[in-house]
Amino acid sequence: MPAAPATPRPPISAQTIPLFPLASTLFPEGRLPLQIFEVRYLDMIGKCIAEGSSFGVVALTQGAEVRRPGQSERFVGVGTLAHIQEWSTPSPGLMRIACLGGERFRIVQAEQQKHGLWTAQVDMMEGDRVVSIPEELGNTAQALENLLQSVLRQGLPDSEVPIAAPYRLDDCGWVANRWAEMMPISVELKQSLLALDNPVLRLELVQDALDELGWLK
Repeated sequence: MPAAPATPRPPISAQTIPLFPLASTLFPEGRLPLQIFEVRYLDMIGKCIAEGSSFGVVALTQGAEVRRPGQSERFVGVGTLAHIQEWSTPSPGLMRIACLGGERFRIVQAEQQKHGLWTAQVDMMEGDRVVSIPEELGNTAQALENLLQSVLRQGLPDSEVPIAAPYRLDDCGWVANRWAEMMPISVELKQSLLALDNPVLRLELVQDALDELGWLK
């Protein structure tokens, strides 16, 4: 697969970006593989690759990922930039891309273009502070490390490992985000976690959710 031609442009305080509403939530440093076949997104991704730019992923609250006649789409107000890392075109009209989550943003104003693509003026959010994991939350990091080691022992190619390196198992925000991606929880809860600026509080809420799921020993 070819690599992206340029490093994504550094974020500024406010900018206009194309949006890709999905039935899932992308977190910073999370992996996102996509198959693109709708014309609106093929055009969008082509421009992003040519310009070395990114697009925004937002979670749908109404409508479906694939556009249907008469369908209206609604989505959340906080999303994450997706940086394209690899792409391929296995057949005409089909593109496969691998993305990595970048900065979070808040939508100021969104508009749907005539051909169906959404664009939005967004304000970029501050990245998480690096905070070491408190002792009382250490079980969340240990459980994630155990899960990650079991995956790595399978000898999968790096691109197929669901969690991208580097593995920052001592950082509250990173551990919270990786669990939030994987847990079978509602879009509403995922979004509330994504929007939180306090990484310790986010990990505390993740610990509560993991306890309810029975995923912690």
